[in-house]
Amino acid sequence: MEVDSMPISLPVQEKASATILCCNCGAPIDGTVAAGALCYDCVKLTVDASEGIQREGVLHTCRDCERWLSPPSQWVTAAMESRGLLALCLRKLRGLNKVRIIDASFLWTEPHSRRIKVKITVQQEAFEGAIIQQTFEVEYVVAFQQCPDCQKSYTANVWRASVQVRQKVPHKRTFLYLEQLMLKHGAHRDAINIKEVHDGIDFFFSQRNHAEKFVDFLNSSVPARVKKSQELISMDIHTSKKSYKFTYSAELVPICRDDLVALPIKLAKSLGNISPVCLCHRIGTSINLIDPNTLQTADVPTPIYWRAPFTNLTDVKDLVEFVVLDIEPLGPTSHNGRFVLAECTVARASDLGVNDKTYFCRTHLGSVLHAGDSVMGYQLTGTNFNNSQLDDIEKSNAYASQIPDVLLVKKHYARKRKPKTRSWRLKRMAKDEGELLPKKADQDRMDADYEMFLRDVEEDPELRQTLALYKAQQRKKQTDEMSMVTTEDSGDEEVPKIDVNDLLDDFDDMDINDQV
Repeated sequence: MEVDSMPISLPVQEKASATILCCNCGAPIDGTVAAGALCYDCVKLTVDASEGIQREGVLHTCRDCERWLSPPSQWVTAAMESRGLLALCLRKLRGLNKVRIIDASFLWTEPHSRRIKVKITVQQEAFEGAIIQQTFEVEYVVAFQQCPDCQKSYTANVWRASVQVRQKVPHKRTFLYLEQLMLKHGAHRDAINIKEVHDGIDFFFSQRNHAEKFVDFLNSSVPARVKKSQELISMDIHTSKKSYKFTYSAELVPICRDDLVALPIKLAKSLGNISPVCLCHRIGTSINLIDPNTLQTADVPTPIYWRAPFTNLTDVKDLVEFVVLDIEPLGPTSHNGRFVLAECTVARASDLGVNDKTYFCRTHLGSVLHAGDSVMGYQLTGTNFNNSQLDDIEKSNAYASQIPDVLLVKKHYARKRKPKTRSWRLKRMAKDEGELLPKKADQDRMDADYEMFLRDVEEDPELRQTLALYKAQQRKKQTDEMSMVTTEDSGDEEVPKIDVNDLLDDFDDMDINDQV
């Protein structure tokens, strides 16, 4: 069947016909849509969309805390070329509310030029139905101005609340760990001054709520007991308004990691009948204890400890080096698989070649110790402890036999490498030493405590997970030294290494209150 094909006519779009000429350049335009008898090119040349908008401005920043002034009196934190700083730059321009902002971005400037350039694209309706778009640049001069909080930090008696953190121990290992937690979580940023004292650190705050926030951080990080006191400074007799200074005294538990403790017998029975002589293997929100003879663990919460306080028998300063002669795993492991129960025979490293005295003991380090390894531990036989809890344990018939001759604590690694050749570093807080200028002996002790803390970070993976480690800035000479140590020294082969992929890169991007 044949079908007649009919032609299909498509609508043709008629081109706008020019009815008038541009009054400026004479170009033909459509008079029905023209804006004031001007073509689009002439409109762009005659109308300035950025008229009345500042092309220059001033940004005030505090040199100490690196905050920016948001008029009239607010100080905000914003990084360079961030959205917050861009919003602050746009708010400071007069006349920008009369146009529509399409785009805004930073232009590169020399970091030391103290200049910030912003490229802004705006739209404005020139005539009825005619919208023009224009891009222009605004240059800001960065000026330094000290914020009120930093002004108070350089003035005496301006704080409104202080937190006094104390721990009655002969070393600073707990404070070093607490310092790293503060740096990682930024808990010290609200402090206007940090002062180091004999048994701890004092933190001063300009507001009471900042001190209470810091106290909450302490309670969530370490076991501590906090007491509060207040002092009346002034009172207005007409309005009855009073001004107080608040002081929070935070006393940390005097038990540290790897300390040997003797529990009161009553407390040991309440903790699952654990052996009273045990080892503190971790300090968190509570005291974590372990019995190396049975791998039994127990946690002592902070309220229970202060209800029946006890002190350590000895600390890491009294560790003795032993050599493992023979070791045999027994099979039982802890719930996380970190500790393995084993029986081993050890001898003091100082007795090798002098006598044949050996010690037989059980240890929780069966997964890391092998025959011939060096291990640090406490020697209980032949040592006198001035401790009332230990005297009660020795007098009791049930627990006297549970006191071991030797209690092993951790594996010892022979280090021939210099401490400065580490490929990682930690941040440190800038503290005011005040009147306690460290003597040479005190400085040597502090350096030894810090080196011991760095070794704990290397040897304990669980401890590293709670800290922020950064890549060290290695110079060429230091890199050559590390290569020489790697090729020549074989004593550091067993030392635990930290994976470079686990280190952070932004060590240079440090807070103004932090130092290396």
